[in-house]
Amino acid sequence: MLKNIRIVLVDTSHPGNIGAAARAMKNMALSQLHLVTPQLFPHQEATSRASGADDLLNSARVSGSLDEALAGCRLVVGTSARSRSVEWPVVSPREAAAKLVEEARQGDVALVFGRERSGLTNSELDRCTFLVNIPTNEAYSSLNLGAAVQVLAYEIYIAQRGEPEAVLESRRDLATAEMLQGFHEHLAQALDDIGFTDPRQSQKLLRRLRSLFQRARPDKDEINIMRGILSAMQGRKSMRR
Repeated sequence: MLKNIRIVLVDTSHPGNIGAAARAMKNMALSQLHLVTPQLFPHQEATSRASGADDLLNSARVSGSLDEALAGCRLVVGTSARSRSVEWPVVSPREAAAKLVEEARQGDVALVFGRERSGLTNSELDRCTFLVNIPTNEAYSSLNLGAAVQVLAYEIYIAQRGEPEAVLESRRDLATAEMLQGFHEHLAQALDDIGFTDPRQSQKLLRRLRSLFQRARPDKDEINIMRGILSAMQGRKSMRR
């Protein structure tokens, strides 16, 4: 199932960090490297730091947006060291690895890393089903991107070697990342159309609703049902009595 696990690096500024991430991945038998708008790639520094993981750099997929990099993924785990105003499900590295390995048995999943200095934006974190935080020394919590990839890649490798203690998610055909994003955009428009949203609080409301649906983990049929209801609310289709 490791071939179904994507490591996604967003807006990486230093090419050496891309190489270090590729090396960490190859150490732990991961092969899918996705780069979202890297500032310098390809680059000699990336090749040098990869230390023999050139094949991962050569096969890396470069995307113009995070949504593009997440296309087709049934589970997205984002890395974050920041607290958020809206509570989001946060798991440990070991828990994140177990979830990724179990879901990868059914299809593509993604582990997303943000910028070296600022991490992932709120809108990017909104694309994630769970957030993972790597515990560090509070007096010196700065963790290099390559080191963060190594820690989580190791946990994934250990998780896939053992038998899962329990099935973490049923065999449902879960909605993909792009289906969820389309639903949330539709929901925002529908709430605006019926006059439910308050411009002063709409962003906070929409983020809370996004959190609700991310926890529910709807499948494809459920998303289609919800979008049908939204269309009926907007008057685009009639509901059968």
